[in-house]
Amino acid sequence: MPELPEVETIRRGLDQLIVGKEISKVSFDWTKSFPNDEQQVSAFLLGAKIQQVRRRAKVLIIDLDNEYSLIIHLKMTGQLVYRSVAANFGAGHPNDSLIGQLPDKSTRVVLQFSDNSRLFFNDQRKFGWMRLMPKIEISNIDFFKTVGPEPLEPSFTWQVLRRQLEKRKKLKIKAALLDQTVLAGIGNIYADESLWGAKLHPETLVISLTARQIHKLYDEIVFVLKLSLDKGGSTDKNYVNHEGKKGSYLEFAKVFRRENEPCPRCGHDIQKIRVAGRGTHICPHCQKKPSD
Repeated sequence: MPELPEVETIRRGLDQLIVGKEISKVSFDWTKSFPNDEQQVSAFLLGAKIQQVRRRAKVLIIDLDNEYSLIIHLKMTGQLVYRSVAANFGAGHPNDSLIGQLPDKSTRVVLQFSDNSRLFFNDQRKFGWMRLMPKIEISNIDFFKTVGPEPLEPSFTWQVLRRQLEKRKKLKIKAALLDQTVLAGIGNIYADESLWGAKLHPETLVISLTARQIHKLYDEIVFVLKLSLDKGGSTDKNYVNHEGKKGSYLEFAKVFRRENEPCPRCGHDIQKIRVAGRGTHICPHCQKKPSD
């Protein structure tokens, strides 16, 4: 699933490429991918111009120049691909649809703009969706009511992280980081990388963490997410951003997908274990397992 840096990379690319464009046509082949009322589409989507592209956690919000917005959740295998004579941009789940001829068998929705450029929403497993709704109702979506703070916002401090973790005292720290009610948008890759940076074993119970450890974890979360954004996200196959560059964060990852390689900090072999139902990468020397 695309994680916060990947979704933010999509947001930044689309914000540069589609703002101001007028939507002239929409087509779709799967109603669950585009669960919208036909009359509302005609009245509020067709003929509307893109005002801005926002993000909340892993959800994209395309605001129109009226009282409506398109809410897009990529889920497990979603992609957004923009094609025009002047630019090609694609990001999301890393398969060949990002760079291949479109539409293809995974294309669920196509937005065509008045200049004949197009935005393709591809989704192999059909879990994602693109929903048209009034802006005033967005905050009432159940997910938005419960999702935690944004880790890249200036208002996110280590004290905020401590308060959020206190809500999940009995969880293992990796499970807490993956809980979207604790933090918005942290997924498997960035949980592993942040915990390695903070020298915390992912099975450490939240209740046992000291203020110093939480502060260090906060620093690592922010550092890892910003680094990934700088590198264009972690998608390392068939990804291109709005400048035609591939995401390269995994070239700089310290533990994720590095099992049996030497830890860059101590030289011990990195291991892959399972924590909170997820494949988890650790250095057993740097990240000491808590005693029972």
